[in-house]
Order: sequence, then structure tokens, then C-alpha cells
Amino acid sequence: MRIRYSIGFLTVLLAMGSTSSAPQKEKIPAKELAEFLTWAQPVKPYRIIGNIYYVGANELTSYLITTPQGHILIDTGMEEMAPQIEKNIETLGFRVRDVKILLNTQAHIDHAAGFAALKRATGAKLMISRGDAPVIESGGAKDFLWPDRFGWEPAKVDQIVEDGEEIVLGGVVLTAHLTPGHTKGCTTYTMTVREEGKDYHVLFLGSTTRVGAKLLGNEKYPRIADDYQKTFQVLRELPCDVFLASHGSFYDSLKKAERLARGEKPNPFVDPRGFRAFLNEQETGFRTELRQAQAAKGN
Repeated sequence: MRIRYSIGFLTVLLAMGSTSSAPQKEKIPAKELAEFLTWAQPVKPYRIIGNIYYVGANELTSYLITTPQGHILIDTGMEEMAPQIEKNIETLGFRVRDVKILLNTQAHIDHAAGFAALKRATGAKLMISRGDAPVIESGGAKDFLWPDRFGWEPAKVDQIVEDGEEIVLGGVVLTAHLTPGHTKGCTTYTMTVREEGKDYHVLFLGSTTRVGAKLLGNEKYPRIADDYQKTFQVLRELPCDVFLASHGSFYDSLKKAERLARGEKPNPFVDPRGFRAFLNEQETGFRTELRQAQAAKGN
């Protein structure tokens, strides 16, 4: 499918790193810029299952969980996506100012850069894991992997989210599971929804990809390999009927959304096998990279 680019959006992104309100950073390299552009294309918002709605872009995800006492938003995409997310929320018939809690799966520019803007728009409380909070508050400057490559507007964290903590609002209970490696505070959230008389376990995955990080001898993240191994163990123990994630391609979001719009039953987002297949592929890739790193070091 051919992707059409917004000239205004391209202009803003080309300026990132030089005109942003964040600390000065190196201009985004052309290759990464092109990739970000293909990931941030608008899509029509929709209800996924129960009280969970999709308000993100084609690849960079954002989820709205609605309750009678206010709403929860998970992830913001890039800085320039904030108005798009606000519009999606309103299009679905909800009020942006009713968002009470902002959560993040991973502190990278393509998932966390919009928190400052969305805090202003919503007045919501920003709740971030201990490992990722310094990255959010520094606008990317304290990221172990790309401290000088990408920057965005810093956002003040209001509350630290601990491993196993329950975030409760309006009858919704989201449980935080630390799944570090991709970032030091990468977090996966789980909750239960009811649809047509049946309960489903929903899982919002942070990420298990390696994105070029050294698995051995990493001075800025010495225990990265151990964290990845623990993360795979944690994820395999979590129940999952509905697999959602920080990137749409992790769970085939676009195709499933098309099937859902056609009225397909059962709900195509109910996909426990897809979650297990993704985990198997990711863990195999991790273990292959780890063996190669060990062989290179003579271990």
C-alpha cells in the first residue's frame, strides 16, 4: 500500500532536534526520519474490545481505556502526534479533559515524546516506571542507548509505577509488569475486559526488540542480558487473550482492524496464539544474538 505524506508533518519532523523545546539534539538522521514518517500516519480511531479504544497512528500505538470516573491513555507516539491523538479521542465521543492517567510502555521518542503536550491538554497524572522516569523527565537525554541522538520536550513525572502495582480507576484495574531490556523501565500492562458475557485477559506489551543495544559489556546497562531473560520469563507466565503492543506490526493491528470493521466474529484481536508466536520469535532472536556476543568475547 502506498503511503501519502503530510507536507506539514514532514516539515515539523525535519526541524526536530534544532527547533524543539527540548534540549538541543542532533538532527534526526534521514533514514530514521523516513521510518518515523511511515509509522506516524493517521488512522481512523476505533473500539478494540470492551472499553479499550485505539487512538494511535498506523504503527505507533496509543490506547484509550474509558471508565465512568475518567480515562487512561497508554503511550503518545511522537511529539507531533499529540493533536492527532486528541482529535481521535474526541472523534470517538470522549473528552480529552476526562483523561486522568497517562501511562507509558517504553521511554523512547516514538512512544513517549507527546507526554508534555498531553499533560497540558488533559491535566492528567503522568505515571512512569522508576527505570524510565529519568528519560521522560530529561526529554531523552538520560536514555542509555540514544542519549544524544533524539530529543523531545521533557515531561514531569507525577508518580512512579512499581512492578506489580495496580492502577485503579472507575472499576478498571491495570497491573504493571516490569519487562526491561528494550528500555530500563520498559513496562507491560495487563487488565481484564468483558465482551458479550465473556472475560478476556488483555496484554499491552512494551517491547522485546534489541534495537542494536550491546548485550554484553554494556557499560551504560550492565545487566541488560539478564533483564531480557527475566522479561521473557515474566511474559510467558502472563495470561493473554488479547495481544496489544507498542507497535502495531507486533500484532498485525491494521489487518485486524480491517477484519473488525467488517464485523468478523469472533473478535480478531482475541489472538493468544499470535502472542505466543511473537514471543517465540523474539526470544529465539535474543538468544541467537546473545550466543553470537558470547562467541565474539570468547565466553
